[in-house]
Amino acid sequence: MSAISLPGKIIAVHLNYRSRAAQRGRTPAQPSYFFKPASSISGTGAELERPAGTELLAFEGEVALIIGRPTRRVTPEQGWAAVSGVTAANDFGLYDLRAADRGSNVRSKGGDGFTPLGPAIIPAASVQPDALRVRTWLNGELVQDDTTDGLLFPFGQLVADLSQLMTLEPGDVILTGTPAGSSVTVPGDVVEVEVDAPTVAGAPSSGRLVTRITEGTAPFGDFGSKPSVDDLQRSEAWGRRSSGAAFELTAELRAKLASVATATLSSQLRKRGLDNVSIDGLTSTRPEARIVGTAKTLRYLPNREDLFAWRGGGYNIQKRSFDAVGAGEVLVIEARGERGSGTVGDVLALRAQVNGAAGIVTDGGVRDLAVVAALDIPTYHSGPHPAVLGRKHVPWDADVAIACGGATVLPGDVIVGDADGLLVIPPALVEEVVADAIEQEREEEFIAEMVAAGERIEGLFPMNAAWKERYAAWLTQR
Repeated sequence: MSAISLPGKIIAVHLNYRSRAAQRGRTPAQPSYFFKPASSISGTGAELERPAGTELLAFEGEVALIIGRPTRRVTPEQGWAAVSGVTAANDFGLYDLRAADRGSNVRSKGGDGFTPLGPAIIPAASVQPDALRVRTWLNGELVQDDTTDGLLFPFGQLVADLSQLMTLEPGDVILTGTPAGSSVTVPGDVVEVEVDAPTVAGAPSSGRLVTRITEGTAPFGDFGSKPSVDDLQRSEAWGRRSSGAAFELTAELRAKLASVATATLSSQLRKRGLDNVSIDGLTSTRPEARIVGTAKTLRYLPNREDLFAWRGGGYNIQKRSFDAVGAGEVLVIEARGERGSGTVGDVLALRAQVNGAAGIVTDGGVRDLAVVAALDIPTYHSGPHPAVLGRKHVPWDADVAIACGGATVLPGDVIVGDADGLLVIPPALVEEVVADAIEQEREEEFIAEMVAAGERIEGLFPMNAAWKERYAAWLTQR
């Protein structure tokens, strides 16, 4: 199948991937939807204008379902049979207009060209609905990579739910939600989306859906709501957690974090009421090396043979996570403290190193420990074990909140490690924590110098007012 006709209805799901829900910090109990106009459809190779005066045009790679027959009041088990084909979609949205449009998304999601589809349609009869993959590239870099086994609401459920109140007609399109990794584009960017079925013979594919971003020149008039952004919109558009302002672990922040001991950072976190932010009980393959990075998470469940047969083989979530870990990220693995099998081995650790990852953290075992220890990338682990993953674990999901070494880790948390251990720092606290930690270490340097010169601890550690005056004078001489 290759021809995509103009749909009568385009219905989009707000939130439908576990990875995206974790990123947003909320998981809906049931699906919710919005409409997009047929005039928003475009095809591969099209140019998409970022409107003049806006900054937050975001891409969302998605699987699009194409309805093949009139469908009304079907069950979730019957829903997939109503789908004739699937293809790639890019659900572009303009966050600058969300304040005026939130919920309806009429303008923020309905602009001309905001729904590229194609280029080819994969016949639904040739694939399984839970075995599809959606990937997005921004200027050639893979930024979204997930499979439909990560859906919150399966395709059949979406069709059934919508058909309770409206007849789905042949050619109607359902956009099924985007995984984690959606972000902002700027003029000059090229965004590509592909949907395929890599585990099916012949690996059927939609082909690459290509969109080129250009700069608009026509300003918004005074007769409607104008573009407006704030830190919340920037945070959500760029794909960061919406619990605070946008956060970036810059090279300067990395250097500052690397300059202070985890013991000092731990003291500063404790002053802010955070006692339960250390990942405990692990050993580093390179205790002399420090790691500083943002968390990418991976979760294993206890092995159950039927589940491992379903989720454990092939290009599973474990392998996808090691392929997807980015430069400066720390892959943090929840293995429940189970030491009775390996959770990472030499090949996967090497893959993370080649990707530029800052480190690997697992509260489970490591296979091929001697080889892993010889790599440059630091790996924190609970001990060696020769057995493969399937002895104790099922690789289950990624980019979700996990527990590792007794600490909760969210995707995007900042991980700092040295010979003393590992800390999890909430992004919103990083700048103030590291600034105060640097100052604390300056004070401790002064105190150590005074003690070495024969001064008593009393009044010096911690410093009383007199010693603080001497410290201030000491600082001016440095």
